[in-house]
Amino acid sequence: MAELHLKDLSPQRDPSLRFDLVVPSGGFIGLFGASGAGKTTLLHLIAGLEERGTGQVLIGGEDQTEWPAHRRGVTLLFQDHNLFEHMTVFANIALGITTGTPTPAEHVAVTRAIDQVGLTGLEDRLPHQLSGGQQGRVGLARCLMRRRGVLLLDEPFAALDPPLRYDMAHLLAALRQEHRMTVVVVSHDLAPLMAHADGAAPLQDGRLGAIMTWAQIAQDPRLASYGAGLTSQSAHFSAESPAMP
Repeated sequence: MAELHLKDLSPQRDPSLRFDLVVPSGGFIGLFGASGAGKTTLLHLIAGLEERGTGQVLIGGEDQTEWPAHRRGVTLLFQDHNLFEHMTVFANIALGITTGTPTPAEHVAVTRAIDQVGLTGLEDRLPHQLSGGQQGRVGLARCLMRRRGVLLLDEPFAALDPPLRYDMAHLLAALRQEHRMTVVVVSHDLAPLMAHADGAAPLQDGRLGAIMTWAQIAQDPRLASYGAGLTSQSAHFSAESPAMP
């Protein structure tokens, strides 16, 4: 579990984008915005996969701006899950900790991760034999194996039917508690996050806004396209309450 702090962060290829954000240790937030707004670019900057122009990335109070991706205290679940089609569920997940044959202890750890994401019995299947939701769980389990304090997810609900989106959000919340992670989810569909996340931050006009409560999002006319799906549930949240603990 670690605080995520971005200070005036900007990609080298597009200095018009600038990001400032603080997610407290153990926080769980959503990020939303129009297609092409820079959401995936932001996740890649945090993970060290995008060339930085300016700014800093601090994780757990440590400046990791210059650290290579494999050393940073974050792990990223890509939208396409980034699975190897010729490898089984078990082998794909094991890549989170080893590129060789797993040791007995690593084998136990992978088996436990498979159970945690609800894939027990599917260990020997290949990705094309899985549903979109199951593929997402394989990618999520591999992220867990890396044991990083910050988990980033890029549109984890995109390939899922509405009921499965809520199942995935519930799973994320449970894993966040068990693994003591800070979680940031990019999603066009915010409704599945309402029961679990602390709030969400809009990315508009190249800037990342403050983290808002769900009621604030639902009531903001500028965010009508996002708030429409939250309106029926917004009564459970107070717009006067801070989004973060």
